[in-house]
Amino acid sequence: MKKLLPQMVLAGIFVAGVAAAFYYRDEFNVAVIQQWAEQAGPWAIVFFMLAYIVVTALFLPGSVLNLAGGAVFGPVWGTFYNLAGSTLGAMLAFLIARYVASDWVERTAGRRLKRLIRGVEHEGWRFVAFTRLMPIAPFNFLNYAFGLTRIKLSHYLIVTYIFLFPSTFALTYMGFVGREALSGQEENLIRNSMIAITLFALIAYLPRVFIKYRRARARHAAQRAHLHRAHSR
Repeated sequence: MKKLLPQMVLAGIFVAGVAAAFYYRDEFNVAVIQQWAEQAGPWAIVFFMLAYIVVTALFLPGSVLNLAGGAVFGPVWGTFYNLAGSTLGAMLAFLIARYVASDWVERTAGRRLKRLIRGVEHEGWRFVAFTRLMPIAPFNFLNYAFGLTRIKLSHYLIVTYIFLFPSTFALTYMGFVGREALSGQEENLIRNSMIAITLFALIAYLPRVFIKYRRARARHAAQRAHLHRAHSR
């Protein structure tokens, strides 16, 4: 039962959110928002991504923007813009920490910084991937803290983009489902809601898979080290 708790909580939050959106659909005008985005053209995308970069750099939660991206741009383009915005924001924080405000980040991170540095030294990009799937600290904090590690910027950006995809797509899709509920399109609401719940369940399970992989890799490395020591004797 305890193993299913995260999935149940996520599913409950999602169902409650969709129900609330459907109940209050008359209070919002999704068509107006979409019309504004269409009239603004490319500028709507620019403003949205700039907002995401600022939110990420200022330690503000980006979940709301993920939902907004799905509602305004749809599940496909919304996911792309959300990922691009969050990755660019992560890059900005990384560069600020590495070249501008390293002392402040080091004081703010405290003991957690040593853990991150040790993790990157031992596992490289795999450690960054692990924190993106199962954050050991808030996402925005990690963006700054990783700037003080030895990981290459290119590796950091690629891993961040790839391993943020599952959660970003799920939240974006949830925003899309909320838009459908608000606009009164009930015919596909149940199907889309079930898809979103399935996505959240998969996301809740992904960290376990990655943890098992890390443990298996650690055991394999320990066995190789043991065999190497035995042969060296």
